[in-house]
Amino acid sequence: MSADVELQGVSIAFGDFYAAKNVNVKIEAGEFFSFLGPSGCGKTTLLRAVSGFLEPSEGKVLIGGQNMSGIGPNKRPTSLIFQNLALFPLMSVADNIAFSLEVRGVSKQARRKRADELLDLVALNGQGDKKVHELSGGQKQRVAIARALAVEPEVLLLDEPLSALDLKLRQKMRTELRAIQQRVGITFIYITHDQGEALTMSDRVGVMNDGQLEQVGSCYEVYQAPSTPFVATFVGENNAFSGKVEKVSKSIAKVNVEGTSFSGSVGRTTLGDPHPVGVGDDVIIFVRPESLSLAKGAKAPKNNFSADIETIEFEGNLKNIYLKSNKNKSIRFSVPSVFDTSDLTPGSTIELSFATESAIVLPSGPLALD
Repeated sequence: MSADVELQGVSIAFGDFYAAKNVNVKIEAGEFFSFLGPSGCGKTTLLRAVSGFLEPSEGKVLIGGQNMSGIGPNKRPTSLIFQNLALFPLMSVADNIAFSLEVRGVSKQARRKRADELLDLVALNGQGDKKVHELSGGQKQRVAIARALAVEPEVLLLDEPLSALDLKLRQKMRTELRAIQQRVGITFIYITHDQGEALTMSDRVGVMNDGQLEQVGSCYEVYQAPSTPFVATFVGENNAFSGKVEKVSKSIAKVNVEGTSFSGSVGRTTLGDPHPVGVGDDVIIFVRPESLSLAKGAKAPKNNFSADIETIEFEGNLKNIYLKSNKNKSIRFSVPSVFDTSDLTPGSTIELSFATESAIVLPSGPLALD
């Protein structure tokens, strides 16, 4: 059984400081939802409010339609997986998983049966008699998930549980965690600063900045159609060109960037309406590194510019080419590793272009890089 979770105007203040401010979002039952944002943006604060370890200064937390005000953590239909996992080192794996059932007075036989069922669910069957120190990092992570599921919560809360794992193991655990969520069918609320984790596992993502929820949408939406400059530069890499609007026609804006005209699609607000940009407005036109291409004569899109190559970095499946424009603007251009870059040498000048539909125009605002 799973439950929806709704935050209605939730603000959490510590004195004059707001760790979260007027957050409104509804997480559907059975959804894998991630709060994504930099350290200190309020993600964990919201998770603690859902779990009951913090009471909102303003607003309400509803789980399954019920107001959770005054209901403690032990009375809520939630389980929380901490960042450090908090497994008991002197207990066996099975006893770790069944500990909450023991506290509730469940018989030893029934506890062991449930522990074995959960070990099978997380692909650790036969590991119940081992001690925690005998397990790998990924296995410990799965034990923590099994322990949290033992009490059959309606909502599972996960506070950056993969942050201590190495890269390859984190990538493997993303897949496993998503598979477990789909098997059990309960609501997962996941906290992370790692965009790769959020985009890989989630049904929807809420991007946070400075205590506020800047955008909620599918992984595709927050990547391809960011609503704010912060989201555009926090979720994935982006080239940002600042300029002034010269013309707007049918949701296409023509932008003057230091004497060069670029065209891009006007981005949409969090309500789904186009941003109200007009002639003379300060805007930023965003272009993903993978959306750039080498200009090829008359057939190239209209958005052409030249830049000088600084370095080329090999990154496994990609080559990242870092450049400077004649206005000393840093630019990143990404191509598949199979792309022949033998004629692209540091110090040389190349012509780049991008399609109008691949660029997003947003009102000027703070970037994640600031």
